[in-house]
Amino acid sequence: MGFIDLSGSLGRHFGSIGVALNELQTRISVSAASHPEVIGPSAARAQKCLRQFCSAFGVSENVKLVIESAIPEHVGLGSGTQMALAIGAALNAFYHLELSVREIAAVMDRGLRSGIGIGVFEHGGLVVDGGRGEKTIIPPLLMQFAIPDDWRFILVFDQRGQGLHGQQELQAFSELPPFPRSEAERLCYLLLMQGLPALAENDITLFGDSITRLQNAVGEHFASIQGGVFTSQEVALAMHWLAAHGAVAIGQTSWGPTGFCAVDGLDSSAALLEQARLQFANEPHLSFMLVSACNRGATLNMHAS
Repeated sequence: MGFIDLSGSLGRHFGSIGVALNELQTRISVSAASHPEVIGPSAARAQKCLRQFCSAFGVSENVKLVIESAIPEHVGLGSGTQMALAIGAALNAFYHLELSVREIAAVMDRGLRSGIGIGVFEHGGLVVDGGRGEKTIIPPLLMQFAIPDDWRFILVFDQRGQGLHGQQELQAFSELPPFPRSEAERLCYLLLMQGLPALAENDITLFGDSITRLQNAVGEHFASIQGGVFTSQEVALAMHWLAAHGAVAIGQTSWGPTGFCAVDGLDSSAALLEQARLQFANEPHLSFMLVSACNRGATLNMHAS
């Protein structure tokens, strides 16, 4: 849902806020094998994670890794972190290593900027991390809140593109102008004294306004790189339409191109989703998805062979 200080003008870089979702999941299984075997979507990424973990902890790669489902890659939904942590957690249990999630994250090179993916893997719900200081290994988790059961989120996908990642993302950050200290101060106050209290009091309107303003600030900072507040102009049109029809917390996930918004109530959100699909039926690259918040961390099931 956004960064707080993109230049470290207040002494710590980044700091971010995000939410775990139920409907988009990474689900894997690990079992003994005579040789390394990786099956399923995102297999190349999973193979890299397997090698990285086994090399770091000196355990065998001879396992069968089945990816039953995977979050879409490079669309701003934290797929890389969830894949790395899921594989790391499964191998940790398989080999009885007794590692913490954060020990796994460190060797898998996760949390280099945002700690959101790690925080939601641990706890679910809405999490806020404290960014990176001089001695930070993994951004510390500062706050975790359960999302009210009746809140829903609408995701808007542009099927054509992917957000910046890897070397492109590193280059983009190096080319961005400094993030003003005054803006970082404003976003800190906006989050701490408006957005989070509104969530604690189940006020989706005030919470949504805070997220929208935070997103606008970050989006305008990224605009020179991504071509506007939103990476996809079609997604931008859909988000403006959703805002005009009652949605709140309007924004883009990471570098996009996925847009998101919040709606109060299952019936209201389902109705708005159908209206949006009809409104943008002639936009072949857009798709819409209704999702709910996941208020628990990742689950691990052990089965005797």
